[in-house]
Amino acid sequence: MTLRALNQNDLEGMCGAAGDPEIWASHPAKDRYKREIFEPYFASRLSTKTALTIIDTQSGKIVGMSSYYTPPDLPHSIAIGFTFLIRAKWGGAANRELKQLMVEHAFTVFDIVYFHIAPTNIRSQTATMKLGAVHLYDAVLNLSTAPQEGKCYGLTKTQWVQSLTASNARPTS
Repeated sequence: MTLRALNQNDLEGMCGAAGDPEIWASHPAKDRYKREIFEPYFASRLSTKTALTIIDTQSGKIVGMSSYYTPPDLPHSIAIGFTFLIRAKWGGAANRELKQLMVEHAFTVFDIVYFHIAPTNIRSQTATMKLGAVHLYDAVLNLSTAPQEGKCYGLTKTQWVQSLTASNARPTS
């Protein structure tokens, strides 16, 4: 997996990756798979200059997007979110690999990384807890266009290292 800054030339590949309704089924924007809904979202993420394009190293194809951002309730902190991956990358090592790249980069400056997840997005909550993050609190935050309820998770360097140690100790099947 390769990460690079999102750019305007990514629009077509990103629309292709985001065009699966199942990706957005547990997100607040359930219709984001539609191009007319996704394009303004793409433009908003591009304008932040913190969004990343996720590329499958073997195929060279765009397989998702993620971002760093400043949490509105923790202005001197960093969060990772606005992440989606194509379904072919679900349930395997892709999310952990993506988060490993992003978390380890964030830990060069910050001691804790935050994740804000919709209460209905159980899949993302579970994946975040597998990283070692813990639920800290619930809040209504304006992360994009309107205030929404979110579950806030935090991951410290210590929790991350423990998570890596535990995942390396698991037997492979």
